[in-house]
Amino acid sequence: MSRKVLRLDIETYSGRDIRNCGVYAYTEDEDFEIILLGYAYNDGEVGIVDLTIDEIPEEVLADLTNPDVLKTAQNANFERTCLAKYYGVAMPPEQWRCTMIHGVILGLPASLDAMSEALNLQQRKDKEGKALIRYFCMPCKPTKANGGRTRNYPEHAPDKWKMFMEYCVQDVVVERAISNKLERFPFPPDEQKYWELDQRIVDAGVKIDIDLVNHAIACQEWYQRTLVAQAKRLTGLANPNSPAQLKEWLGKKGYEVTSINKEAISNLLADKSLLPEVREMLKLRQEMSKTSVKKYEKMRHAQCKDGRVRGLLQFYGANRTGRWAGRLVQVQNLPRNYIKDIAEVREDLKMGNYATFRMLYSNVPDVLSQLIRTAFIAEDGHTFDITDFSAIEARVIAWLAGEQWRLDVFRGHGKIYEASASQMFHIPMDEVDKELRQKGKVSELALGYNGGVNALIAMGALNMGLKEEELQGIVDAWRKASPAITKLWRGVENKAKAAIGTRKAQHYKGLTFYYKAGILFIELPSGRRLAYFKAQLVPGKYGDQIAYMGTSEKGWHKQHTYGGKLVENIVQAIARDCLAIALQRIEDAGVKTVMHVHDEAITEVPLEESSVDKLNALLAEPIPWAPDLPLQGDGFSSVFYMKD
Repeated sequence: MSRKVLRLDIETYSGRDIRNCGVYAYTEDEDFEIILLGYAYNDGEVGIVDLTIDEIPEEVLADLTNPDVLKTAQNANFERTCLAKYYGVAMPPEQWRCTMIHGVILGLPASLDAMSEALNLQQRKDKEGKALIRYFCMPCKPTKANGGRTRNYPEHAPDKWKMFMEYCVQDVVVERAISNKLERFPFPPDEQKYWELDQRIVDAGVKIDIDLVNHAIACQEWYQRTLVAQAKRLTGLANPNSPAQLKEWLGKKGYEVTSINKEAISNLLADKSLLPEVREMLKLRQEMSKTSVKKYEKMRHAQCKDGRVRGLLQFYGANRTGRWAGRLVQVQNLPRNYIKDIAEVREDLKMGNYATFRMLYSNVPDVLSQLIRTAFIAEDGHTFDITDFSAIEARVIAWLAGEQWRLDVFRGHGKIYEASASQMFHIPMDEVDKELRQKGKVSELALGYNGGVNALIAMGALNMGLKEEELQGIVDAWRKASPAITKLWRGVENKAKAAIGTRKAQHYKGLTFYYKAGILFIELPSGRRLAYFKAQLVPGKYGDQIAYMGTSEKGWHKQHTYGGKLVENIVQAIARDCLAIALQRIEDAGVKTVMHVHDEAITEVPLEESSVDKLNALLAEPIPWAPDLPLQGDGFSSVFYMKD
């Protein structure tokens, strides 16, 4: 007998904007409520409950917490979190399946409408839904015409409400059609296990130092006011932030400009004959354009009533690789901190004397930017044990390619930058000076995925003091020193093309390439598969190239790939699988992970139980499907989050 499945879709109201605060803070609003619930059992008729007048059927209510009934939804985290809050009961993630995650695992776009369109389903999401959600699910502006109300109820637009109920029903229909379509590719059990772990981590959240957050925002506002006042005194302008006013002022000083964007100001400042007051104003303009508080503002919006921020990570949020992506505060791209005595700087900011703070640290936006990480804090009596995989991508690519000298380095002293320079320039390691180490470092960071001169420049080679004319030589030297890796790029591309062209499985370096139902799959050593939807070979400048449908900043569209990029996807995906295993081991050891960033785990433990060595050992433990992959954990303890 097949398992009983309850398919769900809900519509909700809250006074909070979910885009700013995330679902956890959204449900804590005093006006939060579920207003519609659409549901269906297996392939049965879809039911709809108007919760503004009716109660949920007893059977459905009981099944929400019945471990024998599987609950499914598109973006199940939303339904699970809202239902748990509304009915005041636990919603264990192991009772749920997420069709959104199932779809993105197969290379599909995440949204319900885009996914149904990509699958070419007859059942499609109702396009009118967004307007209806704005009308019924969000506060409205009080006007004379609407009697000054701040919320629209069903009685204010009965026809629209009827349409909204139909919209909710249709979402269940589409979600079920997607689920049925994807059944031929079962949800991988390991990924379900890791999704459940992910849900426990985002449910737990991490505490925010709201005092620091509020002072950072207030300090930036004070600093902006101070700069504007200086600019007004210097120029006499009513609003020195106005581009039009500033252009006019510059024109009167003899500098006709069409733009005052970042690049234009930098070009003007390069003119050594600039009038002193013009130079000073342009520098003020640069300072006024710097902002370092957006992440602080997001923390303040997203903070829950217990002081923690939840929902910071999106499982399988990174296309192709399956890595986690940041949400809300975007923890995956936090600025680095390099200030010494950063604990003292935090306390100086929280004193609230911003004029003194500016005197002490001068570049206020930069200091506030460095303090962002430290706004994440451990609970009283606890500390963060923070550990990450040391140089994991470099280790994985060496292991995958079989680049022996690199593996020897990682099994020994681990100084890959020095060892790389030694190989590239044919000198003993103890003769690698600071300049050569820099060349080794930038090469390691930029060239592993078939990058060239432009990749070195993008990685900051010129800012490191390297000359543009020497970059091609560095590329050539690195590739010559790493023949197994350069061979890996070609091998992966050829096998992927062969799988698409012949429809026959190809095996290479522990990877399996095969084509099924229009999808190019690359099976990793872990057994997980990367998916390239609607993959095909298309004519290119140098012969056939690989094209597929994928999501980027531009939306869902045709993209192209090649050997180096495929290797990058594969290596980052293997690194992600290592992290998933490590996070599971950490939980199994009874340690609570509150956040993870790239290849780093941030755990919260009572002070007396702090043990970074224990955490490092868990990361260094051999991986079952890659016992000879040399891994190393590198960690430290801190009561606030930072880079060591």
